[in-house]
Amino acid sequence: MTTRKPVIVGIGGTTRPGSSSEQALAMALNFAKAKGAETILFGGLDLQLPMYDPATAGDSEDARHLIAALRRADGVILSSPCYHGGVSGLVKNAIDYTEEMRADDRVYFDGRALGAIGCGYGNQGPGMVLAQLRAIGHALRGWNVPLGVAVNSAVVKFDANGCSEAGIAKQIEIMAGQVFDFAQMNVAARG
Repeated sequence: MTTRKPVIVGIGGTTRPGSSSEQALAMALNFAKAKGAETILFGGLDLQLPMYDPATAGDSEDARHLIAALRRADGVILSSPCYHGGVSGLVKNAIDYTEEMRADDRVYFDGRALGAIGCGYGNQGPGMVLAQLRAIGHALRGWNVPLGVAVNSAVVKFDANGCSEAGIAKQIEIMAGQVFDFAQMNVAARG
């Protein structure tokens, strides 16, 4: 019997290409892909969706694409910058579209492994965002993996070669591995 690859969807970033939160997310998805996952990235430019409104949510092709990917997902990784002490509106609005999954057999993130990355310029903000993403994931019935990653972008830099801080790169790798492992167990259990 052949088991399909786990599907892991990443949501995060800013409207600025190459943002720390998007690069950290891309790194996490690359680690998951190396373990054998099918990965789908929704970066900042992909998240410029209309403000979520249940009456018109299905009108946006980009939003329909996001929800279709999330319905396939066995795991989700969220990555947000810290804007004024919290999750960015761009990322939160994308997450709000999961309301379209409210009547699915697998409601919201139910049965899906959830990883989280918070980025910000300093020490306080990334931790606050990380806690918020994990709380949102819990509220959406996701399975938060044990390790979340807080990235102080005043110190940590991302580029084509990876991450400037080996410790943060290792944390991202561990978190992505946990999402993959939980997602793979879920795929095997669901057949």
